[in-house]
Amino acid sequence: TYIKTKSGLSAAFFILANMKTYTVTEALEKLRNYCAYQERCHKDVKDKLRTMGMIAQAIDHIVGTLVSEDYLNESRFAQQFASGKFSIKHWGKMRIKRELKSRSLSDYDINNAIKTIEADAYLEKIYTLSDKRWQQLNGYSTQIKKQKLFQYLSYRGWETDLIYQQINRLSRES
Repeated sequence: TYIKTKSGLSAAFFILANMKTYTVTEALEKLRNYCAYQERCHKDVKDKLRTMGMIAQAIDHIVGTLVSEDYLNESRFAQQFASGKFSIKHWGKMRIKRELKSRSLSDYDINNAIKTIEADAYLEKIYTLSDKRWQQLNGYSTQIKKQKLFQYLSYRGWETDLIYQQINRLSRES
């Protein structure tokens, strides 16, 4: 649906008419800065170029140039994404995989990124997350605590078997 103005033209027309246009050179420079700021995947860059009003041929040319100049590297993006989401947001491997898949990365890059998470650190993280959340749930019945802990960890993408191990450990300890 379009919003009609007094002149009969839609609001979309005015947005497009007032949108800044870029030459390929200007867009390439803007995207170099965009990619230098933080790692990006091809999907993010293509989306950015579409919002800039670039045509398909220009998008392909710019993405190819950024890849050849090493501003854009999906393997590097996947590894940094996995590392950051694991250490900062405390996501499990399942959530990280799902998010990387939604960005259209190859299974090869996704699996290599997941392998960079050390097994000991992974188990330590779920252990500390479980303990912290279990303490926050004091005052609830044991059954409700189990349900809430399961929801909390599964939302963050932790594997079901690891979640049940933590629930069993914590319910035995209390």
